[in-house]
Amino acid sequence: MCGRFTQVLSWPELRDLMELEGPMLDLAPRYNVAPGQNVAAVRREPDGRRLAMLRWGLIPGWAADPAIGNRLINARAETASSKPSFRGAFRSRRCLIPASGFYEWQRAGAVRQPYLIGRGDGRLLAFAGLWERWTVRRGATLGGSLAAHEPGDVIETCTILTTSANETVAPVHHRMPVILPPEAFEPWLGGEHLPLGPCAADLLAARPVSTLVNNPRNDDPRCLEPPAGAPQDAAS
Repeated sequence: MCGRFTQVLSWPELRDLMELEGPMLDLAPRYNVAPGQNVAAVRREPDGRRLAMLRWGLIPGWAADPAIGNRLINARAETASSKPSFRGAFRSRRCLIPASGFYEWQRAGAVRQPYLIGRGDGRLLAFAGLWERWTVRRGATLGGSLAAHEPGDVIETCTILTTSANETVAPVHHRMPVILPPEAFEPWLGGEHLPLGPCAADLLAARPVSTLVNNPRNDDPRCLEPPAGAPQDAAS
């Protein structure tokens, strides 16, 4: 799965990688993005690719209760095209979710050690994602960050596709996000059939980081710091 990630995004790098249209956006760095929060995502609009802020945790348009989004932060690439929660978005509402890295946890006895996984060269990743629009229904129970919404409001949400882990990620977790290369961006956004397996293992590097990541309220550069005495290479 992918339950936390980072979006420390440079606008020039993001604009050039994603070939974005529109004015420059001031994107605050995010060191510990958690489900239920807004994330930067790229969608194909009539005039080109544009950046949008989408709530992480997909709420299907037919859902009666928005709490379903808490369980739909990820979609398995192997079944997303046929699952009722995802198949409509898989056909026509795809997105790219830029990231500077993602977290996974390795359990060693009673300890859950977080690892940050990103490109070895430090460049951005692009996760394959799906997005949806959900209209608040009269009488719907809304809590948390959704509490301010009223009937008729449209909430746009997203999910990240996952696949089996490659050799870099597997020592930490058995699943990982689907990471697309630039040449796949347009086919993916255009609804084409693509292989959605793990990326090459040598594209990524994994290193242990501070357990501050375990608390989603912590969202600052300290999340990226290594724990005292931890090895600096991937788990084995």
